[in-house]
Parts: sequence; structure tokens; C-alpha cells
Amino acid sequence: QVQLVESGGGLVEAGGSLRLSCAASGLTSIHYTMGWFRQAPGKEREFVAAVSRSGGITTYVDSVKGRFTISGDNAKNTMYLQMINLKPEDTAVYSCAAANRRVAVVRSMMNYEYWGQGTQVTVSS
Repeated sequence: QVQLVESGGGLVEAGGSLRLSCAASGLTSIHYTMGWFRQAPGKEREFVAAVSRSGGITTYVDSVKGRFTISGDNAKNTMYLQMINLKPEDTAVYSCAAANRRVAVVRSMMNYEYWGQGTQVTVSS
């Protein structure tokens, strides 16, 4: 059974930083893919970033490039999202997602079988 547990959300002023963590258990493939998605009030859930365990390939949505960094600690089966220079438009519920295989199209929610409960990130102006 795969479980994803997020932590690290909170309230921060514009320009501030936060680091989100996603601890995974039960992933059996060495080629698993993990990603972050977010959903702002009244908006569709959108892709933020993804990382593949094999190769460490990272992908970002354009709006966070240069500000967010996704990384993984394979020994701890934990994924991180370091966010700097946060903007009010980054306010959303951030959810961790995982696929127990290599995902070709990491931006599509449909390719992830497992989801965390979500953590709130609020950026005040």
C-alpha cells in the first residue's frame, strides 16, 4: 500500500520561502515518478513540478521556474519542493503525487495513481 504524507505548508509573506516535504512509503519500482500539483480556490488543479527517481529528471511549470526546486532523497523516499520568492498567486493547496513507474507525460494528473492529502500554502501580499 502506497502512502504519501505531505508537510511544510503555512502562511508566508510575499518574497518569503517555504519547503514542502512528501514522505512516500510502499513505492516498489526504482523508476517511480513523483510530482507536485496545486489547486487555488475556484481554479483547476495544475501541475507544478515533477522528478523521476531514475535519472533525476526534473520538470517545472513555467510560472515557477527559477523560484521552485524539486528534489528527492532516495534513501529517505522523500521528495521536497523548495519555494523561494513566493508570490500571492502561489497560494493554493499543494498535493504530492506518485506513480510506481516511469511517467512519460509528468504534467498530466491522470498518470499518477497515488496522492497525498494536500497542504495549504498561503502567501500574503
